[in-house]
Amino acid sequence: MASSPQLATGTAADATDQRRPAPIQAIPLRHPWRWVSGIIVGLVAATLILAFAQNPNIDWPTVGEYLFAPLTLQGLATTIYLTIAAMAIGLAGGVVVAIMRLSPNPVLRVVSGLFVWIFRGTPVLLQLIFWGFIGAFLPKIVIGVPFTSVEFWSIGTSELIPATVAALLALGLNEMAYASEIVRAGIASVDHGQTEAAHSLGMTPGRTMRRIVLPQAMRVIVPPMGNEVITMLKTTALVSVIAGRDLMSNLQAAYAQNFKIIPLLIVAAIWYLVLTSILAVPQAWLERRFGRGVAGARENGALRLLRRWKDGKK
Repeated sequence: MASSPQLATGTAADATDQRRPAPIQAIPLRHPWRWVSGIIVGLVAATLILAFAQNPNIDWPTVGEYLFAPLTLQGLATTIYLTIAAMAIGLAGGVVVAIMRLSPNPVLRVVSGLFVWIFRGTPVLLQLIFWGFIGAFLPKIVIGVPFTSVEFWSIGTSELIPATVAALLALGLNEMAYASEIVRAGIASVDHGQTEAAHSLGMTPGRTMRRIVLPQAMRVIVPPMGNEVITMLKTTALVSVIAGRDLMSNLQAAYAQNFKIIPLLIVAAIWYLVLTSILAVPQAWLERRFGRGVAGARENGALRLLRRWKDGKK
């Protein structure tokens, strides 16, 4: 007796189901020691924080009193001003110095190299003290006829360069040397063929630098330059050695009178932590923005092959 087509079809389907392997039950890998180490580190950190917060020598009422005191806020405003102004000077001058170092003109290369050698090779504290006491080295600034006694205008150096201006000069010139090396590395990272292609289209060297090279170099320049901004913010604390009226200068003047050193240092630490945390946000945004278009180049090769294989199966 011949089997019906439905029975034959059912038998074939059952045989296919028997040959098909059972689905794999993936069991997630357990990491017990990861949790144990996390708990231990968390307990140690919590213990240290509690011990610090409950220390009777910290004098939290004094911290709260000076946290928003006019003296503190005035110093904070000066610190922010010095950071912004010094970075503006450093970045603008750093681009010029970097282009000079990459110039085929030997005079420009030597002069820019000497500038970087001097300001990057000496401590910023030394430079701050030099500019703060430049009146002892150069008592008066004179504009007149060289090599004669004719003077059109003169002023005392200490009047022209007070402590805040001296701090700005020291920080700005020091940052200019570091920024020039960052910018030079960014420019060097751009393929030379980009410049040749721009020149073949009739673009001038200056326009090529502004429109072609620098926008591509920003991907390399932004991350270390963001770190330089945060470093500059903290470096302004050194201005206290010349009484630059920054945050540390004002707080040092306060604890020189009331002898509450630790509470006022905690006030300074709180404000520096707040400002560096705020600066980290635009830095991360700029890194993501200028990193667009290169994420695919950094993608894992195995993932790219897997994606191509899946696209081919569709």
